[in-house]
Amino acid sequence: MSSSIDQPNSITCKAMVAWEAGKDLVMEEVEVSPPQPHEIRVKVVCTSLCRTDITAWESQAIFPRIFGHEASGIVESVGKGVTEFVEGDHVLTVFTGECKTCKHCESGKSNMCQVLGLERRGVMHSDQRTRFSIKGKPVYHYCAVSSFSEYTVVHSGCAVKVSLQAPLEKICLLSCGVAAGLGAAWNVADISKGSTLVIFGLGTVGLAVAQGAKIRGASQIIGVDINPEKYEKAKAFGVTDFLNPNDCKEPIQQVIKRISGGGTDYSFECIGDTGMVTTALQSCCDGWGLTVTLGVPKVKPEITSHYSAFLSGKTLKGSLFGGWKPKSDLPSLVNKYMNQEIQIDEFITHNMPFEDINKAFSLMREGKCLRCVIHMPN
Repeated sequence: MSSSIDQPNSITCKAMVAWEAGKDLVMEEVEVSPPQPHEIRVKVVCTSLCRTDITAWESQAIFPRIFGHEASGIVESVGKGVTEFVEGDHVLTVFTGECKTCKHCESGKSNMCQVLGLERRGVMHSDQRTRFSIKGKPVYHYCAVSSFSEYTVVHSGCAVKVSLQAPLEKICLLSCGVAAGLGAAWNVADISKGSTLVIFGLGTVGLAVAQGAKIRGASQIIGVDINPEKYEKAKAFGVTDFLNPNDCKEPIQQVIKRISGGGTDYSFECIGDTGMVTTALQSCCDGWGLTVTLGVPKVKPEITSHYSAFLSGKTLKGSLFGGWKPKSDLPSLVNKYMNQEIQIDEFITHNMPFEDINKAFSLMREGKCLRCVIHMPN
């Protein structure tokens, strides 16, 4: 593998390529182009598997494709015009960037960057082309990150420089799931001390919401999940009451209203089921009840709800990446972890070598893990 300071070359490396929906990823040799203007090429150190990768792998029609977006790595080379990064910098990749100059970035009200927002077509933001190929044929990106590869190219606005002392095998979780849950609790809902909440779905995002609520001093954190094995894990993140809908003889929202004294102050939908959004709305209290939806639905993206929920003063809010502006805000989250103010290690249930990535997919599909961290070859 070769690169020069003046003009990086293409490099060849291993990547796990998805050739069709729902079929095992295949280890392939791919060619990775040099970073173009305002891009960086990153040697991926660790990447963790997120539920969104699985949802897209099972359903989306853009193939061949390299998935993965929750990752940490080391800058290998930089393209023209990049001044923020140099070779050797440690970075987190992010699926939604921050250009710092568009209307949303300048507003202080939003993290929905108009230049580097969520990329859905499998190409780079800058020129609508790919940086991966096999035998001259393009291999498509995922969320403009594609971390299931030894090397990847990202826009410099979709990477965040982090401390060289921060453990890359841990903080990779902050590039999506854990940060999304904490931000939903702190930025989107702005949970207040002594308040009550219910969380639907106790995966990584839901437990990160619980952790954020616990840190804010919530008095009651109700967790709802159909997997009873999650209760002990959930308690460690602050969940005070556990409900399994399969064990309830009445609709779950009625149980929640009864044990919370008329409905919770906040409810969080972390499953990716639009039907549960209605249940979450029905579970929070009249007057000021706030429901935040975080999950990405596999099917039926439309949300339906009776107008009476809103007539009674309830609010429904969406959340992308917990409202964090990645470049502005993620370094502070890394610092919180380094200062032991937030938990990350406890979300990591499995550590696996790169070649075992299909096992990680199986574990997540079967609900047997929170986060599998994939360690790339040295």
